[in-house]
Amino acid sequence: MVQQVLPLAFIRGEALIEKPQDLFIPPDALEVILETFEGPLDLLLYLIRKQKFDIMDLPISPITEQYMVYVELMKDLKLELAAEYLVMAAILAEIKSRLLLPKQTVDEEEEDPRAELVRRLQEYEVIKHAAEDLDSLPRLERDIFTADVALADNFKQRQLLAEVSLAELMAALNGVIKRNSAFEHHHIHKESLSTRERMSAILAQLKQTPEQAPYMEFSRLFTPEEGRQGVVVTFLAILELIKESLIECIQSQVYGMLQVRLKG
Repeated sequence: MVQQVLPLAFIRGEALIEKPQDLFIPPDALEVILETFEGPLDLLLYLIRKQKFDIMDLPISPITEQYMVYVELMKDLKLELAAEYLVMAAILAEIKSRLLLPKQTVDEEEEDPRAELVRRLQEYEVIKHAAEDLDSLPRLERDIFTADVALADNFKQRQLLAEVSLAELMAALNGVIKRNSAFEHHHIHKESLSTRERMSAILAQLKQTPEQAPYMEFSRLFTPEEGRQGVVVTFLAILELIKESLIECIQSQVYGMLQVRLKG
């Protein structure tokens, strides 16, 4: 049984069995992309964390070997090597050689050759983590974008007037009655007040308002000295005028002060 030859590739649905004779493959067509490092300390810290070494008890020999493997790989891939990478390789070689030398018997304790490198690695790790924490914060023009909208030249802001319900009128009346309770000891009994006369008086008050501000506060239509009877008569007069579409009661904003004006 003859085994079927597997195609090299499929081009536009057709199987390609043999490689074309005129096919040219550049020598740099396949490149290995290494993880980028910010410098030799970053590369060393990466190797230490990758192998799960203790940074305080740094094994110089395996770290130096792995570091040189990466440096040689960078050379093979024709990556531009900074001088600081080669300087770090020399520092590692020096520390490795000092550790191989026999220790001299002296009274003073000899300093560990790795101490300075360990201190630099610890400081770099702290700064790197702080930079990563800062980079994770939302940044303007990267994670957050502001939107600016300019108003048209002919734009005019209109004030929307809220309609007043009967419940709001009753609440305003209750407020007026409470404020007028302070004048009850000044109450003077007068003849019965006429609702029609009060309607005419209210219309006369509203006609005196200027054209630029044809509004009058709801509470200003009441006379506290007239007592409860005067308040009730004025309120009935206002209701009759609203019913006959002679005046209207409005609010400039929700839960704002009630205002009265002539309708039309």
